[in-house]
Amino acid sequence: MIYNKEIIHSSHPQHRLKFEYKEVPFRCDGCKEAGIGCRYKCELCDFDLHKCCAVPSQSISHPFYPKCNFQFFTRPPGNGMRYCNACGKDVLGFVYHCRLCGFDLHPCCYNLPHMLDDGDVKLYLHKKVSSACHRCGRKGPSWSYRSSCKKYHLHVSCVKDMLADNWQDLYYSNGKRSLDLYTRIPSLKGTLQNHHRSKRGKVRKCCEMAGLAVQFIISAVLGDPTAMIAGVIGSLMSK
Repeated sequence: MIYNKEIIHSSHPQHRLKFEYKEVPFRCDGCKEAGIGCRYKCELCDFDLHKCCAVPSQSISHPFYPKCNFQFFTRPPGNGMRYCNACGKDVLGFVYHCRLCGFDLHPCCYNLPHMLDDGDVKLYLHKKVSSACHRCGRKGPSWSYRSSCKKYHLHVSCVKDMLADNWQDLYYSNGKRSLDLYTRIPSLKGTLQNHHRSKRGKVRKCCEMAGLAVQFIISAVLGDPTAMIAGVIGSLMSK
C-alpha cells in the first residue's frame, strides 16, 4: 500500500502530519499504544500516529469474529472502561468496536499479521491455543502466536507486558528526552525462561528458538512487523 507523505488528521487539525520511518519507539497519540518504525508525525508538536491509526478503514471484519462488523471510533464508546478482545489490555483511544457483540480491537491488534515468516521461523496467529505460553506458562484467553512446529507460543498480552515491564518510561530517560534507541527499547533478556524447570541445555535451545519468535512478535505488536525492526530488537534482547 502507498501512503501519502503528508496528511491532515482530525485529531490534530492544526498541523500537517508527515509520514516517516524511524527505529525509535513512540507512543501513538491515537490509540495510546506503543509503536516503532512507520508513523505519521507532527514536526512542530510531540504528536505521533501509527499509520494504521492515521489512515484507518472505517469499517472492517476479522476472521476470528466472522459475525462482527467493526466500526472505527476515535474514542471508546460508552461510559465504562473497555478492553481489547485481542490482547486484553484497556482501550484508551482509537478503537475498532462492534456494536452488535460489544467486542473491541486496538487498531494495531486488528492489523497483526496472521503469519510471520523470516524464512526460518514461521509463526501463526491464533485466537486461542491449548499449549502454555513461553512467557507466563499459562494458556489464557489472549490471542497468541504459535510456531508451525507448535513448540513455541507467546500471548500477545504477554508481549505487551514485557514491553511495559521493561519500558516504564516511553519518552524520557533520567528526566530528559532521549534519542538513544538502546535506552528506549526494552531489555528482554531472561524473560523467556520464567516457567522452565528442565536441564540447562534444553532450556537454552528452547529459549533461543523462542527468542527468534519474540523478535517478530514484538515488531508486529508495535505496529511494524519488518525484518529490520525485528533484527534491531533481537540484537538488544541478547545484551
